[in-house]
Amino acid sequence: QVQLVESGGGLVQAGGSLRLSCADSGSGRNVVAMSWYRQHPGNEREVVAAITTGGSTSTKYADSVKGRFTISRDSAKNTVFLQMNSLKVEDTGVYYCNARTNWGADFWGKGTLVTVSS
Repeated sequence: QVQLVESGGGLVQAGGSLRLSCADSGSGRNVVAMSWYRQHPGNEREVVAAITTGGSTSTKYADSVKGRFTISRDSAKNTVFLQMNSLKVEDTGVYYCNARTNWGADFWGKGTLVTVSS
């Protein structure tokens, strides 16, 4: 069973930083990738960053966050992080953690709100 809990959202000024965490309280055995998505009001959810959870880690980023955001994981704690630097007003949104299993199922956290003020 995959159960995701996000934390670390909040209010920050433009140019500041935040670090999001996503803890999987399950065993993590069947999870092959974890991602961060965000959703602006009135828009669809979009992927921000993704990381594989196998022995050889690979990462991907949306063009809009490359060079500013870093996704990483602590495999021992089944936790994924999103370090967000040089935040912009347009980074505001609800950030969701996603876990994909080896049988193709997607699990989601409840989301954490990030607000970047000008």
